[in-house]
Amino acid sequence: MNVLITGGSGLVGTRLTALLLQKGFTVSHLGRKKVVRVAGGDTSHGVGEGRVKTHHWDIEKGQIEEQALLEADYLIHLAGAGIADENWSEARKKEIIDSRVKSIQLISNKLKSLPHKIKSFVSSSGIGFYGADTGDEYMSEQHTAGTDFIADCCIQWEGGADEIESLGIRTVKLRTGIVLSEKGGALPKLTLPVRWGVGAALGTGKQWQSWIHLDDLCELYIKALTDERMTGAYNAVAPNPVTNYELTKISAQVLKRPFWMPNVPAFALNMVFGEMAILVLGGNYVLNQRIKLETDFEYRFVEVREALEDLLK
Repeated sequence: MNVLITGGSGLVGTRLTALLLQKGFTVSHLGRKKVVRVAGGDTSHGVGEGRVKTHHWDIEKGQIEEQALLEADYLIHLAGAGIADENWSEARKKEIIDSRVKSIQLISNKLKSLPHKIKSFVSSSGIGFYGADTGDEYMSEQHTAGTDFIADCCIQWEGGADEIESLGIRTVKLRTGIVLSEKGGALPKLTLPVRWGVGAALGTGKQWQSWIHLDDLCELYIKALTDERMTGAYNAVAPNPVTNYELTKISAQVLKRPFWMPNVPAFALNMVFGEMAILVLGGNYVLNQRIKLETDFEYRFVEVREALEDLLK
């Protein structure tokens, strides 16, 4: 079975590709350059190597190599400009949304005229769907969307996925929390000052961090691809959120580093990051309700300490 991935060279896409190859899938990517490369070979996780073909697409020009879609049995959409990579000018906000929406609209438009055989489609989304800061309220999939920029981004993101669903393809949207990985994302940024002995909670430190280990997230993508009972939106988070203070403190304990610095004040973060500071000052207590009640998915990492011990060992 051939899995076609957009954004396959990113943090999630790289690990997901390796796990899919290990499980016997054929994997191909959509990218700017048409190449064939060897992927996987992550011996630390027991993952073998495999050949991954990258098919060409150009989102701005509306071009895509049709053979990629004709060969695919499953489709995963991970492509999108990094939300925290640059400060949020109006141009950057547009780029963040367009990179997610225009890319899947291009695929949707092509599929309408192709005799494809795609069985299911899984799209990344974010728990920011509920808003960048939802305080102490427990958020399940039944809650309505927020009204800020992050929420609007996720709404449009999921709207693009719905276009694929309208073609009769079973569609799953994974509203992903903070992805914990030693290879990228939030964790290296969090632990860098901790390693230097100057780790500190951000703002009040009371904001909730709904997290998921990278391997659990990738296994959830594979589950969503192949389990025909899954459809619609799921909160892709571990069962037990923690506060920013707890996450930082446990990181220091795992790394055996001191944790004594005062919290980084909110005003300082706002001065440096502007509107984007809400990504670290805000928080969400998100429940994995549908995964827990409607699937038999089993997490490897349900507590943040065991996840950090695995990643920071």
